[in-house]
Amino acid sequence: MQLVNGFSKLSRAKKLAWLKEQANLSVGTMKILEDHLHRDAATQAVYGDLSENSVSNFYLPLGLAPNFLINGKLMILPMVTEESSVVAAASSAAKFWALHGGFHSSVTGNTRVGQVHFTWSGTPAELQRIFETNRERLLQSVRPLTRRMEQRGGGIRSMEIRPADRGLPGYYQLFVTFNTADAMGANFINSVLERLALEFTQIMEFSGTGGEFEVVMSILSNYTPESIVQCYVEGETRIFEKVGSGLSARQFADKFRKAVDIAIHDPYRAVTHNKGIFNGIDAVTIATGNDFRAVEACGHAYASRNGKYESLSRVELSEDSFRFTLEVPLAVGTVGGLTGTHPMAAASLEILGNPSSGELMEVIAAAGLANHFNALRSLVTSGIQKGHMKMHLGNMLRQLGASKEESEMVSLYFADHTLSYAEVAMYLDSIRHQNQQQ
Repeated sequence: MQLVNGFSKLSRAKKLAWLKEQANLSVGTMKILEDHLHRDAATQAVYGDLSENSVSNFYLPLGLAPNFLINGKLMILPMVTEESSVVAAASSAAKFWALHGGFHSSVTGNTRVGQVHFTWSGTPAELQRIFETNRERLLQSVRPLTRRMEQRGGGIRSMEIRPADRGLPGYYQLFVTFNTADAMGANFINSVLERLALEFTQIMEFSGTGGEFEVVMSILSNYTPESIVQCYVEGETRIFEKVGSGLSARQFADKFRKAVDIAIHDPYRAVTHNKGIFNGIDAVTIATGNDFRAVEACGHAYASRNGKYESLSRVELSEDSFRFTLEVPLAVGTVGGLTGTHPMAAASLEILGNPSSGELMEVIAAAGLANHFNALRSLVTSGIQKGHMKMHLGNMLRQLGASKEESEMVSLYFADHTLSYAEVAMYLDSIRHQNQQQ
């Protein structure tokens, strides 16, 4: 394989020709790349412009999870995921809780954060004095950038100088908080920060103090602990009477609470525990064109806010009542960014009734809690693998090249047998061997 110059300037056809030669791709693989292009040229152009060096599309299914009762409103949730059990789990939990009061979600904050990181050799007191004297000048310098956002109810909410870690002498930050209305606001925040950095540099250069000032970088933070959504379900413990095989309603509730408590104290369990939450959160976040990587990074940082990584959920259990709560930071938008350019993101938002960013936060949290509930319900009763592997049976059969008739026989057999890839392959071989002998 050779180094290549100017690859991004090549046409898609030339990129593919280069790829075929360098990676020695088969005719079948080249056909797959061609087949996954959108049949409509204009739509394909939209997809192609979303990323650099695009040569094809990578499809993920858009599934629907019905029966979500959220704040008294019955909804259908669009979910994009490659894990087959996620949509099934969300749908199952949604139907169960729709019969018992539904999900109760509320946003307790919607603040974004941006930082201008810089060094200063003078005294902190002098820096603070210069900043306070020029605060209004800094705000006026970004007014052309913030005016439209302010008209939508957003804009800069606060701005302060913060000394950072003691291990970095002379390092400070201009800490700015924003309300970005219904936008996630990353580009808006970064543009404002870079303009503030430029203005602040000019102010410091002409301050006459003699201190050395240098901007290191200007960037939003994906940690948004003041942009929080809480979601809970609750009911009398008797509603679990038929949930756990062999368990009474009270026994199920007790075991469920213990499973959550373990994740509060044990980081090894907490990581997988919270992953079950993000199964649902990510699926709706991706479907609506939002940044699931930022959402995950923020959520995991929030899970460590008490000095160790722990569960994002809690269970309150009294004599006859059960309450299951999720608290998670979310920064998502319903206008701008990918939500305004990706046609499937627009379709997903319409499925949800074109929510505001706050309403979308509430929906995403409900999806996370639903998946979380169903995963824990399986763990403390039948175990996770029984339902999980059945959902993957179709994938196994496709990989093994099973015909429709063979698939039906295998599915019937494994309805009451332990399921694994090896067992499916062996049983399928036995069917084929029998057919050959007949």
